Amino acid sequence: MFIENIRLALSGLKANKMRAFLTMLGIIIGIGSVITIMTLGESVTSSFTSSMQSLGANNVTVAIQPKPEDEEADSFSGMAFMAMGRGAMPQDKDYITDEMVSALRETYGNELMGISISESAGDGRAEAGKLYANVSITGVNSDYFLSNEITILAGRMLTADELNGSRQMAMVSDKLVNNMFDGEPEAAIGQSIEVTTGDSFYSYTIVGVYEYVMSIYNMQFGAEKDITTTLYIPIGAARAATHSTAGYSSITAVTARGVDSTRFASRIERFLNAYYRNNRDYEVIAFSMESMVSEFASVMDTIETAIAVIASISLLVGGIGVMNIMLVSITERTREIGTCKALGATNSSIRMQFITEAVIICLIGGLLGVTLGVTAGSLASKAFGFPARASASSIVIALFFSMSIGVFFGYYPANKAARMDPINALRYE
Repeated sequence: MFIENIRLALSGLKANKMRAFLTMLGIIIGIGSVITIMTLGESVTSSFTSSMQSLGANNVTVAIQPKPEDEEADSFSGMAFMAMGRGAMPQDKDYITDEMVSALRETYGNELMGISISESAGDGRAEAGKLYANVSITGVNSDYFLSNEITILAGRMLTADELNGSRQMAMVSDKLVNNMFDGEPEAAIGQSIEVTTGDSFYSYTIVGVYEYVMSIYNMQFGAEKDITTTLYIPIGAARAATHSTAGYSSITAVTARGVDSTRFASRIERFLNAYYRNNRDYEVIAFSMESMVSEFASVMDTIETAIAVIASISLLVGGIGVMNIMLVSITERTREIGTCKALGATNSSIRMQFITEAVIICLIGGLLGVTLGVTAGSLASKAFGFPARASASSIVIALFFSMSIGVFFGYYPANKAARMDPINALRYE
């Protein structure tokens, strides 16, 4: 009987193709909108999570922030630094010092793999005649590469001795090599590049070429040759270039294997804030990459759900359309219903026939909506530079929801057909 109901439903749809399509349109748009949003959200979340994990799931970022203006002010959420402009600009006494870093190493030595420190020396341009490459000069210490995943394509990484000194040596990206050395990483090793930053001019010897990987943090639009990539130099060279004598606005503690980075973040935050007890303007915050990933995923889930609920309003409109067309169909087939009941069809069988037809309409509309949503979501994800990723669970839920709409909005017309008087139905003109 169930198979027969499906055949009757499909034959009815074939007989009225345009009417069936217009009936499905609300379902298609509703399901398509929800799946598009879920696919794009899943792609963004996945890309962010991958980027964070590439930085190291066991990393704990420590930074200074303005103290709350009052005790009831919201604390740092882990997603973004509080606005530095809210309070006084940091002075030398407000920064994290080498003394604090050394104290961290001594106190938590068994739980730390290292402490990564970096300092920007500004953005500039490497030039050689008409050839150029945009660079962001960053000074790093010997522990920096513990917290940042970098793949060397040619040459080597800066050694610990080089990083602890101030020699003018550098690691450059394959993008710079493509612009200035015809894409040959080996040809760049040992070469000197001239870099201009503002009014300053520097010369660096290339010791290594690394693979540039675009992520949610360094997304750039424009010509390939104009992409700005990082030029890594020893932190001593960076501080000499900027004439910096202050401490650091942020550092990254790399925890040892087996250490709970989230709990460890709370411990070192308390430890370092002992140094800021008498500081009226600034304090230290610490958060783990793991907590950032979790919070970002939670925020994205909330946003996806809110937008999906708004988009699903069109499903309500689509359901009403299904109910309307089913009422029209029942009116047109009144004599057919009377004949079936006269031949012995029960109320339940008549009811099931029309509910099945409503479910089939919604299911086909749901399948078309899923196809539309996955396609649109994938195209949108790629347009924003994220790898497309559709959620299998959202597809299953969407299809189940579309079938539920068929049952819900198809029940009233189906029940109306089931309760018809066969004699009156046979007399219907």
